[in-house]
Amino acid sequence: MGKKVEIFDTTLRDGEQSPGINLNAKEKVEIAKALEKLGVDTIEAGFPVASPGDFQAVMAVASEVSCQVAALARAVPKDIEVAIEALRPAKKPVIHTFIASSPIHMEHKLHLLPDAVLKKAVDSVTLAKSSGARVEFSAEDATRSDWHFLKELSEAVIEAGADVVNIPDTVGYTMPWEYEELIKFLLCEVKGFERAILSVHCHNDLGLAVANSLTAIKAGARQVECTINGIGERAGNASLEEIVMAINVRKDQYQIKTDIVTQKLYQTSRLVSSLTGYPLAQNKAIVGENAFSHESGIHQDGVLKEKSTYEIMTPESVGYPKTNLVLGKHSGRHAFKQKLQELGYSLSEAELEKMFSRFIELADCKKTVADKDIEALLSTQASQVPAMYGLIDMQVLSGNDAMALVKLKRADEIVKEAAAGDGAVDAVYKALERAVGLEVELLEYQLQSTTGGSDSFAEVMVRIRYNEKTYLGRGLHNDVVRASAEGYLQALNRILSERSECIGQDSC
Repeated sequence: MGKKVEIFDTTLRDGEQSPGINLNAKEKVEIAKALEKLGVDTIEAGFPVASPGDFQAVMAVASEVSCQVAALARAVPKDIEVAIEALRPAKKPVIHTFIASSPIHMEHKLHLLPDAVLKKAVDSVTLAKSSGARVEFSAEDATRSDWHFLKELSEAVIEAGADVVNIPDTVGYTMPWEYEELIKFLLCEVKGFERAILSVHCHNDLGLAVANSLTAIKAGARQVECTINGIGERAGNASLEEIVMAINVRKDQYQIKTDIVTQKLYQTSRLVSSLTGYPLAQNKAIVGENAFSHESGIHQDGVLKEKSTYEIMTPESVGYPKTNLVLGKHSGRHAFKQKLQELGYSLSEAELEKMFSRFIELADCKKTVADKDIEALLSTQASQVPAMYGLIDMQVLSGNDAMALVKLKRADEIVKEAAAGDGAVDAVYKALERAVGLEVELLEYQLQSTTGGSDSFAEVMVRIRYNEKTYLGRGLHNDVVRASAEGYLQALNRILSERSECIGQDSC
C-alpha cells in the first residue's frame, strides 16, 4: 500500500469560521501542536489579511510546528504579500490562493468575465510562487462551475507553478457520483496533473461532505481538506476522523494510506471541542460518547462474546478509553452479570436473577443506570429481609396537609390504608404504620442521590425504634417519596419478621 493521500487540516481556518468560534493565537498554537502530533501533512493556520489577530496567529503557528503551514489569500496581490510575510517563520510554507470559478460567483460576486478570472488566478499563483513557498490554488465553487472552464483554469495555474489544485464543493451541492465524474474528468483531461496534486475540499450542507471526499479519493484525488469534528462554515466541513477511519477500516476499498496516528484522534477531538466551545453530538461517528457504547441486550451479548460482531473498529484504534456497555432497560443478563463482575461482585444464579429483575424495574424509570446506581441497588438488596408486606402502589396528594394512600400485599391479601401527615413522606409513613399495624418512632432519615442528573436514583436510609430496639431500612428509586416508602417498609418488615421468629420460638 505505497500510495498516500495527504491530509490538509483546515480546523484553524475554515473550522474557525463556524459561528461563535474565536480562537486566540495561544489556542491556535495548542491545537496546531496536537495536529502535528496527529500526523497531518498541512495545517492551514488562518487568513492573515483578515485581521491583525489572524496575522499574528498564523505567524505563531508557523513558528511552533515543523510540518507544512498554509495561509489563505484571495487572488489579490496584497493578500498574497501579507500571507508571505505571516509565513516567514515557517519551515515549510504553503500559500493557498483562491478565486471563484462558477458562473453565479463570477457574475454576481466578482463581476468578472471568465478570461479576467483566469488572468487573476495565474497572476496570483505566479506571485505566490516567487516567494519559494509551495502554492495551492482553489477554484471556489468548483462543483457549480463549467467543467471545460475548470480544465482551462487548472492547466493555466499548473503552468504558472501551482503545486496543488483544489476542486472544492464550496456549498456542499454535489452528489458523490457527480463529484467522481468531475475528478476523473480533470485527472484525465488536464495537462499537468502528472506533476501537480489534485485536492478536494467538501462542505456538509447536504450531509455528504465525507461521502464526497471519499468518492474523490477513490477517483484519484491525492489531498483531502478536512477539519477535526467536521467544524466549519454553515453545516461544517468533511470530518477528518471519519475520512481517516473509513480509509483504515475499508482497506479493501481504498488501497491507500495516510500518516495519521489514529490513536490520537479522540484526544485531538476533545481538545478542539474544548477550545472552540463546540460540544460533540453523543452519536458523532468515531469520537462521540456513543461511538463505542452498546445498550441493546442482543448487541451487548454479541460484543461480550466477540467484539467484531458489533464494532468495526476497536476503541483503542482511535484512542477511545474502552467499549462501554450502557446499562438500561434494553440490557440483557449477560451485560448485567459482566458489570457486576467488573464492580467486584459475585452472585449465585438465583441472586443474579433476583437482582436483574430489580434492575430492569429501576431501569424503566431511568435513561441510564450508572455504576453507583448498581452499587446502591446491591446494598439495598443485601439488607433485604423476608418481606411480610410488599408495596404494590401508592398515591400521594401533597400540600399543607398531605394525604397518602398505600396498597400493600401480604401473602394473598391486599391491604389498603390512608393517612394524613406533615408532608408527603410523613403521610406515607403513617399510612404504612396503619397498614401493618405498628406504631414506631422515626430516629433517622437520610437521603442522597446516587448519581447526578434529574433522573438520578434517590437512596433513602431510615432508622426506626420499636420496643426499645432500632431497625434499619433502605430504599432505592428514582422517585424520592417511593424510595422513602420502600426504606420505611423494609424497616417495618424487619420488626414483623423478628416478631414472627419470636412467636415461633415462644420467646417474645
